[in-house]
Amino acid sequence: MAQKIDLHTHSTASDGIYSPTDLLHLAQQAQIGTLALTDHDTTDGVVEAAAAAAALNIDFIPGIEINTDVSGGEVHMLGYFLEYEQPAFQNILKVLREARILRGQRMVELLNAEGVEISWARVRELAQGAVGRPHVAKALMEAGYVQSIGEAFDKYIGKGCPAYVPRYKLTPLDAVHLITSANGLPVIAHPIGLPGLVELRKWLPELTSAGLVGLETYYGPYTPEEEQQLRTLADEYDLIPTGGTDFHGPGIHPTQLGGRHVPVEAVERLKAEAAKRHGRIPPRFELPAPVEEK
Repeated sequence: MAQKIDLHTHSTASDGIYSPTDLLHLAQQAQIGTLALTDHDTTDGVVEAAAAAAALNIDFIPGIEINTDVSGGEVHMLGYFLEYEQPAFQNILKVLREARILRGQRMVELLNAEGVEISWARVRELAQGAVGRPHVAKALMEAGYVQSIGEAFDKYIGKGCPAYVPRYKLTPLDAVHLITSANGLPVIAHPIGLPGLVELRKWLPELTSAGLVGLETYYGPYTPEEEQQLRTLADEYDLIPTGGTDFHGPGIHPTQLGGRHVPVEAVERLKAEAAKRHGRIPPRFELPAPVEEK
């Protein structure tokens, strides 16, 4: 039986349930031969994951996921084969993580002001790594205010809700530049949905010129029709059709670890592109100034 491939997973370094080591052991049980760890705004789990992967004979790809904002929604950008040790790259990630902390603290303050009593200390305990809204949602569940993470977003911390706080805003182009500043390979995550394929098509010429290499095509719950749409779009712009499950842990996303077929050609093409970029002097990137949302 051919081993599986999963190029989109998360650990406790950001908002996943399992530690990097435990994630790799689960990957071995799921007969995964190639796995990428793509935590939000951090590579803190990569060294641990790489060591576990080597011990388990799993081909490991260091990665990241950067959240960006566009009119009407969000676009997430995956980065693969990063030269993540670069100090300038890590300094930028530190700024983004610190912004996450400030955002989380403000959400807790707003919830407490509404009479919804959860503590910031408990949110930090739940996070372990980079803080995200799912950790606030888990604290709300523990305190009995909601029954699910989805309900927490819908009722309290989603956009337009009483405790919503905007994050440090990056554009998709910013994320491409950030990833390429570490000689990484930018890939648009789960493209279907907001802002939609019509808008996406408008952005692709600029993003590909900046260094975009792929489009997440074989994603979790995508239908065969949606997959075909994305494969056609990837071919049109000479992008690599990648894929993965977006695994965080049970009950968070519907597709289990390794539960989506990803062709081996996706990994082969990523490796070939990485070989061209590694070792070169990367382009410099500077974070844009924070934008206050009114």
